[in-house]
Amino acid sequence: MDTDNLRLFVRAAERLNISAAGRELGLAPAVASARLAKLEQELGVELLRRTTRKVSLSLEGSDFLPYAREILAQADAARAALGGAGAGPKGRLRFAAPSSFAQLHIMSILPDFHALYPDLTLDLRLSDTRFDAIEGSFDLALRSAPLADSSLKGRKLSDDTRILCASPGYLAAHGTPDAASGLKGHRLISWSNLEPRELISSVGETAILDPKDMICRTIVDDGDAQREATVAGSGLSINSLWSVAHDIEAGRLVHVLPEWRLNDRSVLWLVYPRSNVLTPKTRIFMDFLIERLGNRSDW
Repeated sequence: MDTDNLRLFVRAAERLNISAAGRELGLAPAVASARLAKLEQELGVELLRRTTRKVSLSLEGSDFLPYAREILAQADAARAALGGAGAGPKGRLRFAAPSSFAQLHIMSILPDFHALYPDLTLDLRLSDTRFDAIEGSFDLALRSAPLADSSLKGRKLSDDTRILCASPGYLAAHGTPDAASGLKGHRLISWSNLEPRELISSVGETAILDPKDMICRTIVDDGDAQREATVAGSGLSINSLWSVAHDIEAGRLVHVLPEWRLNDRSVLWLVYPRSNVLTPKTRIFMDFLIERLGNRSDW
């Protein structure tokens, strides 16, 4: 099976555009279409459905895609194992991460990564909305949650400690809670999920933060917006320590109830589909992120 044709199929499947995939590989649209047709003839199935308006994956194409990626990953790994000139990481790596985290901590270190690996292109998909690492066809993704999905493998980047904070102005106007029970009646900048959350103290005591006992006038789905609303004095909010550590240090925010944190056991994981081979380019980027951002003391 021709790996060049497999690579073309994977690119076309990810972009749902045969011409664009062909251009990335230096192929004219007609040549790209002919190569895909040859691959389909060889396999005896239609991998991509073409109409005059769009390209979509067939059921067989969707089933075949992870295997095509694995074949290419094995081929790339084999070439890298031989060493020598040209064995460095090349191509495109698709990385998904929460927008808030990427803007604060990843974008500033990208120049250092590109200086080390100039032939590797990072295709970044940044959103605070929950994503599916498999459906999204990502090589690597940053996820903040307990790693309970059996279809994924991963390495820990850092703990994701979540704390309560507010602006000095808000606390001056509304008072500073000195116990978990004192949260009732305060304004809360909340995410769309308004379910009660458990808090745990440094000595193991637990308490419930229930939005129904608070005043929720601002509901957001973006981490940066939540932090900015908190800095502006709209109320208390639950934030990851990595998101607000610099604001607390600068005095723009105050850590409220510093002996308490959210009891959700969240961890920042670098994950990839279990069906994927951990390619050299994915391992290199993963190692780079862990070296630069792993287990920072201020988080």
